[in-house]
Amino acid sequence: MTQRSLKLLSFALILTLFTVLLAACGSKSTKTTAPATTTTTASEAKITLPETLRIGFISANNNKTITGPEGWAQSKGYLESELKKYGVKEFKYFNFPNGPNLNEAITAGTLDVGIYGDTPAINGKAAGLKTRLINQTQINMNAWLVAKADGPKTLTDLKGKKVATSQGSYMSRYLTSLLKEQGLDKDVKILHLLPADGEAALSRGDIAAYAYPTGFGPLLLKKGYVAIDEAAKHPVLQGSSLTVVTEDYLAKNPQFPKLWNDLRTKAVKEIRENSEEYFKFYAEASGYPVDVVKASFKIEQWPIESSTTDGLKLIEETKKFLVEQGLAKKDFVITDWLTK
Repeated sequence: MTQRSLKLLSFALILTLFTVLLAACGSKSTKTTAPATTTTTASEAKITLPETLRIGFISANNNKTITGPEGWAQSKGYLESELKKYGVKEFKYFNFPNGPNLNEAITAGTLDVGIYGDTPAINGKAAGLKTRLINQTQINMNAWLVAKADGPKTLTDLKGKKVATSQGSYMSRYLTSLLKEQGLDKDVKILHLLPADGEAALSRGDIAAYAYPTGFGPLLLKKGYVAIDEAAKHPVLQGSSLTVVTEDYLAKNPQFPKLWNDLRTKAVKEIRENSEEYFKFYAEASGYPVDVVKASFKIEQWPIESSTTDGLKLIEETKKFLVEQGLAKKDFVITDWLTK
């Protein structure tokens, strides 16, 4: 091999070696400088809620304590202590005489969470109220159509008379539907009265009957009044209690529904294991005697799950009626309303 050939071969070997080293160096550099891939689950993420949580609920007797599983959790201390772990420092509770009043508070921006009847909650959503459904906290709520002992005995006896209930409530949906089913909707006039004013109107003869909610209904029966009908006789006319959160609060705190529902599930499991203690708590919180509380509902009416198939069907039936009667401004899809 000539000297010139040897020089060319050496140069080629050096060039090849340099290319290999450069490629290796580039590969090493790419590997060490590439950003590490990490996966953070929702449970690992830092959850921080606003310092103030504003909760609205219905109290026909103007009591300041929530009833239901949420009230139980409140009374046991963990509703607040658990949420304080996520930054909540102040809890503001607002009670309302009926659902439409609670809707007005949501509209005004003074509430984050509302616990109230399905009818006002659905009417509010249909009217454009910016809420999302967190759970169906109670199902199969009864209503009692109450009259004086010497008053009407049957639904037919109401023809040509006046009856009353709280407008926009689950009882109003029951009463309106009932009269329509019986063909009495054009012969019976429905007036708006809050439950606390119903007994006086009955005793004076201003109205022939009043559709009462849980608590009030059995209390009036205990006093000697009679029930000429009940929602329990018409399963699809029974009510539900719903919990909603404002869209604004949810957008900023997407983890809130799970935190809230976990607390509620814990409470439901406890009250199912301690029903007698729960009845006593409810009596103290509502102001009703224990026997009236027991006559108002069954513990099973508070489902462990945030929503059930049967419960959602009940809400759907309520919404369908409200839309058909023109009481709800527009239709919407319940499952789209429900937080996932």
